[in-house]
Amino acid sequence: MFVDAFEVLAENYEFSEVEGPCLAFRRAASVLKSLPGAVQDLRTTQDLPCLGDHTKAVMEEILGCGRSFQVEKILSDERYRTLKLFTSVFGVGPKTAEKWYRGGLRSFSDVLAEPGIHLNRMQQSGFLHHGDISRAVSKAEARAVGTIIDEVIHGISPDVTLTLTGGFRRGKEFGHDVDFMVTTAELGREESLLPEVIDRLKKQGVLLFCDYQASTFDLSKLPSRRFEAMDHFAKCFLILRLEGSRVDGGLHSAEGDSRTWRAVRVDLVSPPMDRYAFTLLGWSGSRQFERDLRRFARLERRMLLDNHALFDKTKKEFLTATTEKDIFDHLGLEYIEPWQRNA
Repeated sequence: MFVDAFEVLAENYEFSEVEGPCLAFRRAASVLKSLPGAVQDLRTTQDLPCLGDHTKAVMEEILGCGRSFQVEKILSDERYRTLKLFTSVFGVGPKTAEKWYRGGLRSFSDVLAEPGIHLNRMQQSGFLHHGDISRAVSKAEARAVGTIIDEVIHGISPDVTLTLTGGFRRGKEFGHDVDFMVTTAELGREESLLPEVIDRLKKQGVLLFCDYQASTFDLSKLPSRRFEAMDHFAKCFLILRLEGSRVDGGLHSAEGDSRTWRAVRVDLVSPPMDRYAFTLLGWSGSRQFERDLRRFARLERRMLLDNHALFDKTKKEFLTATTEKDIFDHLGLEYIEPWQRNA
């Protein structure tokens, strides 16, 4: 109940572009998620990090009243509810949602009927498949998607490998999309992999949407000083048609939905093999874990860590890694399993 409240507060601050409190509530939520049990008494949180006065006041109110009046006020606020609705559409970010809200739009029908709005391809697909891709993807559905892509890549070459990343790698039962890394031992070959995968998915008739971004990776431009820079490897953002017959136990369908298939959001990234460990660590999350790990590297170890590399500013050299454990070793940390990566 605390985590849900913190995430509403964080999202509200994010919509208002107030970064400090947004980050504080996300950190607090991550810390509580990492605990072995529920908090029943505020005194048990005394020695926990990242729980400031504001977060503790919210927890105290929930423990005393069974709810947070601040959170209830946000949930009933028209602006918050509208921005949350609009940003639930694939391809619509907070800035676009805010622009639509300020233009007097309050519903999907308002947006779709507004002649001055020209949706891009991603947003068009987002509205078309909103019912499916705004609904959680189950672990069984994620496995079925992995089987489809695995069959495709083995049709390309036996030395291409597929690795599950994101929340499902951390052991989540449900997620909003499914993330994979596609890699090959042959350096340079990775740049042509995703177009081949996309072409084969298209021929199978399961590709509903594709946004492909070619690699812009340039080692000479590293290390990056941007704290949360998106990586420069080839990647694609897909919507795939998943047949229920491929899913153990059937589809995780909405009530009353009798269709035999659903649309699923899938992201693929294809790094060079010598960047595999850094990309796997970065794409496994959680978002807060990655942010804190990079902050630790920078402030405590004078190193710069991102999805591409680990740079030691003291030695002025890049440190090599073939596994995630190598990266933890460079940072002087015990290895943390994916399912423990909350905060």
